[in-house]
Amino acid sequence: MEPKEKAGLLPEKAGVYLFHDAGGAVIYVGKARSLRSRVRSYFLESRWMDAKTGSLAREIADLETIVVDNEREALALENQLIKRYKPKFNVMLRDDKTYPYIKFTAAEKYPRVYFTRRIPKDGSLYFGPYFPASLARRILHFVHKRFLVPSCTVDLTRTHPRPCLQYYIHRCLGPCVAGLATDERYAEAAHDVKMLLEGRRHDLIKSLEQRMAAAAEKQLFEQAASYRDLLRTLEDIEERQRIAAAQGDDTDVLAYHAEPPLVAANLFHLRGGRVVDRREFYWEELGAFDAQEFVPSLLKQLYLEAEYLPRAIHVPEEFEDRELLEEMLSERAGHRVEISTPQRGQKKAILDLVQNNAAHSFEQRFRVLKPTSKAIGEALQNTLNLIEEPERIECFDISHIQGTDTVASMVVWEKGRMKKSDFRKFIIRGEEIAGGAEQGNGNSALQIYRQNDDFASMREVVIRRYRRLQEEKKAMPGLILIDGGIGQLHAAAEALDLLGIINQPLASIAKKEEILYVFGQENEPIVLERHSPVLHLIQQIRDETHRFAVTFHRLRRAKRQTKSVLENIPGVGEKTARKLLKAFGSVANVQRAGLERLSEVISRKSAQKVVEELAKERGG
Repeated sequence: MEPKEKAGLLPEKAGVYLFHDAGGAVIYVGKARSLRSRVRSYFLESRWMDAKTGSLAREIADLETIVVDNEREALALENQLIKRYKPKFNVMLRDDKTYPYIKFTAAEKYPRVYFTRRIPKDGSLYFGPYFPASLARRILHFVHKRFLVPSCTVDLTRTHPRPCLQYYIHRCLGPCVAGLATDERYAEAAHDVKMLLEGRRHDLIKSLEQRMAAAAEKQLFEQAASYRDLLRTLEDIEERQRIAAAQGDDTDVLAYHAEPPLVAANLFHLRGGRVVDRREFYWEELGAFDAQEFVPSLLKQLYLEAEYLPRAIHVPEEFEDRELLEEMLSERAGHRVEISTPQRGQKKAILDLVQNNAAHSFEQRFRVLKPTSKAIGEALQNTLNLIEEPERIECFDISHIQGTDTVASMVVWEKGRMKKSDFRKFIIRGEEIAGGAEQGNGNSALQIYRQNDDFASMREVVIRRYRRLQEEKKAMPGLILIDGGIGQLHAAAEALDLLGIINQPLASIAKKEEILYVFGQENEPIVLERHSPVLHLIQQIRDETHRFAVTFHRLRRAKRQTKSVLENIPGVGEKTARKLLKAFGSVANVQRAGLERLSEVISRKSAQKVVEELAKERGG
């Protein structure tokens, strides 16, 4: 039965409809108060004048529907199905930047804290969202400095021979090394951090006051002074929180700029009448643009499953499901959530401001594409969830043909530009590398076996590079980037572990899919849209590393092949071959030189042999 005929038989009930193309893929998901009326409307020729409806209708090969009890259920189900199927005709909100949270790994023996934008069900506790994102980082900095609970990727299920830099600069208790911190001391610090993140500052202050008094009574004055300083900081935070809470309700303001198929949207977060943070969204292949669908689609994906909901949301135009969405969000939030379109006054002025910023974002992303090095560094830090903004990136790649002439390259990006003076080439030896580092099991020998695979080569080059830095007592880079997937990433991580280097930011980029993997967060791969400045930077560094490696590989291979052609001629050894190449520059020039010119460089007898053998080589 044709889709148009099926549409006429649908019930006049609320539900969700899914359109399929000829290959069976879901290309659009929608909700309706009346399935029959809504779905039939797509097949009316009068609606085909609309570019999007016409394009969609021409691709519909089949349809299916799900009947529900009411519109609220339909709206919730529609949102779930859009996220599941990612249909090409729906507006999809990319989640490469979502709300910032702080993750507390409560299930670990030694809990840690992390900046994150994803909330998987992994047994950890998540606190937030924080506006602006820098607030979350400031809180983490406070936790590291005052409570010494770290954010790191170190394997704490086993002990390590030495701690990382964070211990030496007094930002970690050092649970990775036996004897640096007792379980009781770490548990106390982790419990304090949990109370802080839960907002139980009053309880935390009382507990610290008691500990300060106990330390003073035992004449542990340095410890008591530490508690006193921490108390003063917490009391200051508490006072600022009270002031902010008294300044008024919170509001989110959404606006966009569209030049289909390109669209940029801005979402501003206002707290106490001040803009405290903003988010930017981009679409590259949205097709025909429909504001009546775009705004509600974006709001549903932003707020229907959000942990946090504001009291007011301002949007640039009214839409069909506004009252229904208001009702659902209010019920979820436990307070009234109002969605409105301001027409005048201060609220309209702020909406216009967000609209202007959306237009500026559009220009920056799709036309200018030249963010400052500071902005790109901050974006890279946020994207990869790094503790600090990386000023220096070292990137590695391996090059070979079927395991022969294997080489590696390392290029360096530092403070916004490539630093060619620090580029390095490596000839992969494929042999045992001994000594120079302690392993967790006490064995001081590093074994790299002769294998024709990229993983072994990557381990070797990373070991050689960073053992050299250790010997020269130089600082590690802000980020190590690997050209490859998870396998190459783990090979590099193994090499660093063998050297006793822990808590080093490490990431890789898979070649074809352009997927980013961050070590310690491999289960949350990062996919950036193709106009992302962060992706452009990483691609630039990766491509330069690849070019450098391939060029070196070709040079090595050409040199080996050239020498073998001349040295394989009976009576012509390495010395003679070197003379000829020095005089004529290449084997091709030697072939063209002829007997008389060759005789001026080497003996006539040898020249005669070279001419005859090279003639055979070219089939002459």
